[in-house]
Amino acid sequence: MSPEIAEYLPIIVGAVVGAIVAFLVVWFLSRRSTVVGSDTKTKDVLDEGAAPASRNQALIDAPPVKAAPDPVAAPSAEPNAEPIAEPVVDPAPTVPESSVSAADDLTRIKGLGPKIATMLKDQGITSYAQIAAWSEADIERIDASLDRFAGRITRDQWVIQAKLLSAGDEAGFASQFGQNG
Repeated sequence: MSPEIAEYLPIIVGAVVGAIVAFLVVWFLSRRSTVVGSDTKTKDVLDEGAAPASRNQALIDAPPVKAAPDPVAAPSAEPNAEPIAEPVVDPAPTVPESSVSAADDLTRIKGLGPKIATMLKDQGITSYAQIAAWSEADIERIDASLDRFAGRITRDQWVIQAKLLSAGDEAGFASQFGQNG
């Protein structure tokens, strides 16, 4: 072995060992971690081909939270005053029987899911024609009864959608609001 090679041999060996160590560090850091003892039959929702994550039905079905009374509000001037009566809520607007179908699938309206459809059914609203006939006052009254879903009637244009669906204009509905999925 020549003296020049012998002089550089420790540097060459150190460089090779350093390269191997660097490769192993990068390799270990870039590996995906696995859960020890996990069931290999179930897939994570982020895995390729996995089913979508299930929704937290408990949160969806939970009753709305009632607002606490304002502790800073001014007390009543009269301590023995009678409580103020709640406003009377009018029933759902009436639509001629000829334009009301048995019970339309209200969930076809974008932004109106099964929970809201149940809330509307409890108020006697079961058809597109009823929603299509809503006035501004009806919209305000019904929107106030939708609790945490308030604002969807105007934001998602339910009245326009209902007019198209009650008229049977599937092409117009699809072009303006997309296909029903």
